[in-house]
Amino acid sequence: MSRVSDQADFLGESPVWDSQGRHLYWVDGFSRLIRSHDPATGTFRSWQAPSMVGSIALGAGDTLIAGLADGIYSLDLATGAFSPLFRPDPVDPAIRFNDGKNDRQGRFLCGTMGVHADPLGKLYRLDGSGRIEMFATGIHISNALCFSPDGATMYFADSLERKIRAYDYSTDDAPSKGYRIAIDTEPYGSGPDGATVDAEGGIWVCLIQIGKIARFFPDGSLDRMIDAPTDMPSCVAFGGPDLATLFVTSIKDSGSGRAISKHPDGGILFAIDGLGVGGLPEARFDQGAVATNMEQA
Repeated sequence: MSRVSDQADFLGESPVWDSQGRHLYWVDGFSRLIRSHDPATGTFRSWQAPSMVGSIALGAGDTLIAGLADGIYSLDLATGAFSPLFRPDPVDPAIRFNDGKNDRQGRFLCGTMGVHADPLGKLYRLDGSGRIEMFATGIHISNALCFSPDGATMYFADSLERKIRAYDYSTDDAPSKGYRIAIDTEPYGSGPDGATVDAEGGIWVCLIQIGKIARFFPDGSLDRMIDAPTDMPSCVAFGGPDLATLFVTSIKDSGSGRAISKHPDGGILFAIDGLGVGGLPEARFDQGAVATNMEQA
């Protein structure tokens, strides 16, 4: 286990490894920063976002896709410019975008949440044509979004329910219908936060309220539980040249009053090696002909 980041994040989230550029990206949501690290040179960069950042994913070329407070944006890494791709209309200040990830086909999914954890959240999917689909409503805090290796199962959670859902997820353009409860984290004393899936189909989940990271089998049974580097692990992603390193973001102070670390390394991003499994390359979002898309209320 080793430290990666050069400074603590207030609200570290959404690590993603770029297998082509061999860079790690993640966010400090509360500070409105998107950050990157080049392990080969040891250098760090950051981009200031116009609002709170919930999540990021790889975009086409030199871009990232970002779930900001009020919608989904594209970030041009060369210029630092943010361009809106989708914003709900009207924008509701009681709701913000949170956990997001590309599916195996390169479509970006992002869930919203009530700013005060009210059940106002929805789960959206944006594809390269600009089409928006909705997969869930009534969500308190969207989290744990990830996909099975074959892309046929989507995992997603409302953290306050303390359960991870599994959706039969179509790999074509058909919307998913219905879900089952795949993992119940209630017996472990925590709701699920960020999650990822390894190459064998194991689901790695941050159990933020007990300072642990768990690996579950797809049938919901627990494979292992490890101590997190800090008391509030927030999200995980596999990366590194062989995709065998598990990167772990953490929280120092989320700014909401709900999550304040008591650990001296709260907010530091860590790397864990030697787990015996690795991840899969993250798909890139093909922005294509996407123009700004406004949802009509």
